[in-house]
Amino acid sequence: MTSIVIPAHNEGRVIGRLLDALLADTSASGPDIVVVCNGCTDDTAEVAAARGPRVRVVEIPAPSKHTALRVGDEHARGFPRLYVDADVVVGAADVRALADALAGSQDLLAAAPGRDIPLAGCAWPVRAYYRVWQRLPAVREGLFGRGVIAVSEPGHARLAALPPLMADDLAASLAFGPGERRVVEAARVVVHPPRTWSDLVRRRIRAATSSAEYEHFQASRRAGAPAAPDAPQAQAQAQSARTGTADLRALLRAQPGLLPGVVVFVVAALAARRGSREAIRKQDFSTWLRDESSRRN
Repeated sequence: MTSIVIPAHNEGRVIGRLLDALLADTSASGPDIVVVCNGCTDDTAEVAAARGPRVRVVEIPAPSKHTALRVGDEHARGFPRLYVDADVVVGAADVRALADALAGSQDLLAAAPGRDIPLAGCAWPVRAYYRVWQRLPAVREGLFGRGVIAVSEPGHARLAALPPLMADDLAASLAFGPGERRVVEAARVVVHPPRTWSDLVRRRIRAATSSAEYEHFQASRRAGAPAAPDAPQAQAQAQSARTGTADLRALLRAQPGLLPGVVVFVVAALAARRGSREAIRKQDFSTWLRDESSRRN
C-alpha cells in the first residue's frame, strides 16, 4: 500500500485542493493518506477531516515539520511512501506514476515529479526569476523545490538517518546519488510560486539560511564531528545545489534573451544573502519565513 504523509501547519486555505486531487479517480482501496496538523491555529484539521475516512488526521501541538514527518511515519501503513507539502497539488495518477517508478527498479530509492509553476498573476520580477531558476541544472535534476518526494523502504531508511534540517527537501535530494534518485516527468506537481517580489525574497532568504545549515552539517560530518553520528555514510561526500556563476554564464550562452532574468536572479540572490546573514550568525535555523501570497485562492 502506498502511503502519503502530509505535514500541515495552518494550511486550511489550500490543503483542500491537494486532498481533492489525491482522492480523485481512485477507489476506496487507494493510497493511505495521513495529514499531520502541527501547531495549527486555523481549520486545517477540519478541512482535511471533511474529505472523508480515506484521510486520517493526526494533530500535534508543536509547529514542527520535522516532528510532523516523524509522527506521520508512525501512522503510515506502507511503501512506497510519499511526503507531500500541503500547499502543492499532485494528483492520484501522479502518485501512481511515482510508485510505479520505484517498484520498477531496485536501484531507485527516491523519486519526485516534474514541476509546473503557474506564473500568471505574479509580478514581473518573480516571473523573470523563475524563468531562470527552472532552467538551472541542479534545479532540473534535483528532487528539491517540488514539495513531493517518494521513497522506497530502503530509501526511507536513508532519510530517517538524517538530522532535522530546515532544508529538508534539499537534504533528502542530496542524500541519494544520481543513480538512486529520479525526476519522473510523467508525474506532475503544481508548485504555486510567490506572487510578489517581497515574498520571493522571503523565500530566498529562507533557502539561503537553510542551505548554510545544510553545508554546516556536511562540513561537520566530513570533519568527523558528532553533529550527526547516524547520518548515512553512503553520501559522506560533499554535495551542494548552489548555483555558481558558471551555471549562469552557460545559460546565457545558450539563451541570451534570458539576460534580464539573470539580472533579477542575481539581485534576488544578493538580497537573500544579506537577509540571511543575521540568522546564520546566530545559528537560527528554526525561524520559518513563510510566503503567504502563494496561498491566496
